[in-house]
Parts: sequence; C-alpha cells; structure tokens
Amino acid sequence: MNEVSNETRFLHAVEMGLGAWQWGDRVIWSYGQGYTDKEIREAFDVSLNLGVRFIDTAEIYGSGRSERLLGQFLKETDQPALVATKFFPWPWRFMKGAVLHNLKGSLERLGLEAVDLYQIHWPSPVMSTELLMEGLVECVKQGLARTVGVSNFGHKRMLRAYSALAQNGVPLASNQVHYSLLSREVEKNGTLARCKELGIRMIAYSPLEQGLLTGKYSTETPPPGVRANRYAEFIKKLPPILSVMKEIGQSHSKTVSQVALNWVICKGALPIPGAKNVKQAEENAGGAGWRMSDEEVEQLDKVTDDFRPYSDGKQED
Repeated sequence: MNEVSNETRFLHAVEMGLGAWQWGDRVIWSYGQGYTDKEIREAFDVSLNLGVRFIDTAEIYGSGRSERLLGQFLKETDQPALVATKFFPWPWRFMKGAVLHNLKGSLERLGLEAVDLYQIHWPSPVMSTELLMEGLVECVKQGLARTVGVSNFGHKRMLRAYSALAQNGVPLASNQVHYSLLSREVEKNGTLARCKELGIRMIAYSPLEQGLLTGKYSTETPPPGVRANRYAEFIKKLPPILSVMKEIGQSHSKTVSQVALNWVICKGALPIPGAKNVKQAEENAGGAGWRMSDEEVEQLDKVTDDFRPYSDGKQED
C-alpha cells in the first residue's frame, strides 16, 4: 500500500461514519412522515457521544435540507465532527468553476468555512474527469476543502481522477461507493484492492442495504415506500444469510446489523450507515470497536458470494 498522505491520514483513522442521506429525503426515506427533525438531532447527538464523528452529506440530499440540518446541529454542539459533502454534476454544470461555486453554497448551508472532505457525487455527463479534478484542486487551493474525493467512480475513472489530482500535488482521499454484504462488486472487480494499494479510503454507502441487513424485513413485513418493490425478490433469498449473521452476532453479543457493518470494516472500508433516530444511531455505533475472526468473514463471504441484488449505486467507468 502507498504511504497515506498527511492530508488524508485522518480518514484512514475513522472506523465508522454517519450518512445523512435520510435527513430531508422524502422520495426514498419518507422524511417528515416516519421521523422528525427532533429525532434526527437526537441521532446526531448520540452518534457523536458514541464516537461516530465523521458525517457524510450532499447538496442534493433533501434539496439542501440535509446540509442545513447538519449545519444547525454543528452550531449547537461543542463536540468535534468531521464533515464531508458532495458536488452533484447536473448536465448544466459544464465548467470547472461550478465545483468551487457549489462548494461555497454547501458551506453556506453548513455554516462552515471549510469541509474536511469534498467529493464529486457521480461522474459528469458533460465534464471530463480531468476537468472535475481541476475544480477540486481549486477548492483545496482556496482552503475550502481539506481533502477531496470521488463517489460512484469505477476502477478506470478512479485512476484517472487519482492521476489528474496527483499532477497538481493533491491526493485522492476517497472513493465513496455502494458496498455491502449483498453488493460486493467493488471487492470482486479489484477496486477495493486498488484503493488500498494507492492509499485511497473506500467509503461504503448503503452498508446495511437500505435496511435489508438489519433483519427487520421479510416477505411478510417488507420495507416501506419504493424499497418494497425494489427489493421484493431479494428479500426471499435473505433467510440463510441472516441465519449465519445471527449466529456470528450471538458469539460476539452483537446484532445482525452490527455484524453487517463490522464485515465492511474487516474488509478495509469505512461504512457510513444512516441514522434517523437514537436506536439506529446506537445500533450503528455498535458495529465498530471489535473484529470478527477471519473464519467468520470467510463464512459470510461464502454465503453471499452468489447474491445479486438490485443496485442503485453502480460505479461508472
């Protein structure tokens, strides 16, 4: 593995993060119906108290609502937190200056002078990877982003981003991808291994597969909203997987969801599960601070090796 740069070293020290996608999202997560801002605030506080201090949001989450909520919470706490957000490459954003311009908008909503990590949310349909990286370099030069990363970048595009940034003396800190026990594409295609080799931190979103790996859903009790149809066929295949997870969890006095999160950690990635209430925040925190054995990791690998779920996070090359 390459030597981790001083700029990105903090990311490699983080074991568990908190994803803020649910904060303000009405389409997928039914924000405002099943949970309130008060419950989100409590989840935020509990997460910090339990040592989960890396929080990932994006300008597009809740059309900016997630960033505003996080900014409000940060202003009202005296506990330190690391903040990451993302630039969304809408087709009408076709100049590198858009990256810097929209980071300033995110900083205004967050109430911060700089973020710890600024990421390109998806590859752009109109801007080259190199042009996007030029935009990120400018964010670093102006002191508005401590480190920069990408999200949903496949193997080849990630290497292009890494090279483009390196030419300007800026390290690629991270690649945020869809990665869980049920979605192992980045592990099998070599992206995870290359991240480790180059000192790029892989950040895993949807590590609980939008609730499927918590053990609370079944064919009789499917997830609410659009997730019900999306995962209908895959829920039928879950029982043998959940059975193994439960058995491993019992040997460590851990829950099924904590086993799922720990598996990601054991693989060398940083999980950022969402939390919209205290219970979820406590569950998530319990996924860190311990380790499954190599044999247990292999057992989970084997039982999920042929699983092919629906994926809304396919990395693009």
